[in-house]
Amino acid sequence: MHIHILGICGTFMGGIAVIARQAGHKVTGCDANVYPPMSDQLRAQDINLIEGYGADQINLRPDLWVIGNVISRGNPLLEEILEGGEPYISGPQWLAQNILSAKWVLAVAGTHGKTTTSAMLAWILEASGKNPGFLIGGVPRDFGTSARLTDSKLFVIEADEYDTAFFDKRSKFVHYRARTAILNNLEFDHADIFVDLASIEQQFNHFVRLIPKSGLLVANGADPALARVLKRGCWTPVEYFGVNGGWQADMLDANAFRVSFIGQEQGRVHWELLGQHNRVNGLAAIAAAHHAGVAPGAACEALGRFNNVKRRMELRGTASGVSVYDDFAHHPTAIATTVAGLRQKVGKARILAVLEPRSNTMKLGIMKDALPGSLAEADLVYCYSANLGWNPAEALAPLGAKAVCHQDLDALVAAIAAEAKPGDEVLVMSNGGFGGIHQKLLDRLSAHG
Repeated sequence: MHIHILGICGTFMGGIAVIARQAGHKVTGCDANVYPPMSDQLRAQDINLIEGYGADQINLRPDLWVIGNVISRGNPLLEEILEGGEPYISGPQWLAQNILSAKWVLAVAGTHGKTTTSAMLAWILEASGKNPGFLIGGVPRDFGTSARLTDSKLFVIEADEYDTAFFDKRSKFVHYRARTAILNNLEFDHADIFVDLASIEQQFNHFVRLIPKSGLLVANGADPALARVLKRGCWTPVEYFGVNGGWQADMLDANAFRVSFIGQEQGRVHWELLGQHNRVNGLAAIAAAHHAGVAPGAACEALGRFNNVKRRMELRGTASGVSVYDDFAHHPTAIATTVAGLRQKVGKARILAVLEPRSNTMKLGIMKDALPGSLAEADLVYCYSANLGWNPAEALAPLGAKAVCHQDLDALVAAIAAEAKPGDEVLVMSNGGFGGIHQKLLDRLSAHG
């Protein structure tokens, strides 16, 4: 079958393209911007990419059009598809019908930590010889790709609550028919499609209602929103983590923790990852892997060899004694957690936090009042303020003189490079490419040196 994917360079749709190609389909696709690393990953799979959504692509006449959720009415190619009565489907529905229906799906849901926890779970299963398939919203370093299809019954998927497509406003994850599901946490996000936290809780409740009695829910026992979700109806066994009577992590030192379940030690993890959030992610992955047949001790050993995900506290380089990190954090809770993790690593060294408020929620200014608190542990804060409908300088005013905003990217780079001193740690946080700021900073710092 020939399928043509609209919005193919997004992480999720690009992953579907890779999986469809590995399943033997002819795959082509288009996107507004075709650029690395996803374009390289797709072309390596012999997938032809077209830049833009020209209506003339209708002449490709694929057997099926797969529509990404970035596509909306008014898109010229979409209008041609609708006008011609062409067959189309959403990415999640295509995946569910063609791939997941034959799999034991292990789904990882939550506002924060989905990508990292999915990667941890896939790696534990891989290290245990189970050869899982997966579709993850990032690139795990242990695999070098965001998606793959295998002959294993096990399939790990990052279960996103974002909407499915312009014609299907249910959350993506309701399509997946998970047997094992992780519920990591739940906060308000995606303000462009959800009006409040209650509307997101409703989608999570839909997700929970679809999990069979023979399945397992691995849930954060300390999260009140998830407690409300489960109280609305749950027909599946639940194992909690992060609370007494469930899965717990007890720190042994900065790089080691003990894993216990119902008070009984299960193993110990020795790794280089930072922060309480990663210990919690690890607990959830261990519990889910246990449901799929991996002994907790073996899972702990595997996590000791886990190499994280690209763009999660990723050191992009060092120049003139200044380290530049890249992180995907874009929600105040994630920002605070990321800064705290780096502080744990670097001690009293100066942290220069660089933020691009790029997500739809952040662009709307919904979370702006929480930003000063989330950045409090940084020594200096730099915010890229272009294309926002609110004033970040006003929002960050509680931080006083340590917060600086720039609408021009080059001016932002120049200001950071001028201030940075040997021994400083520059933490760049964005859920996009941020105009290549990481390399620009390294080049500028090298020139200063």
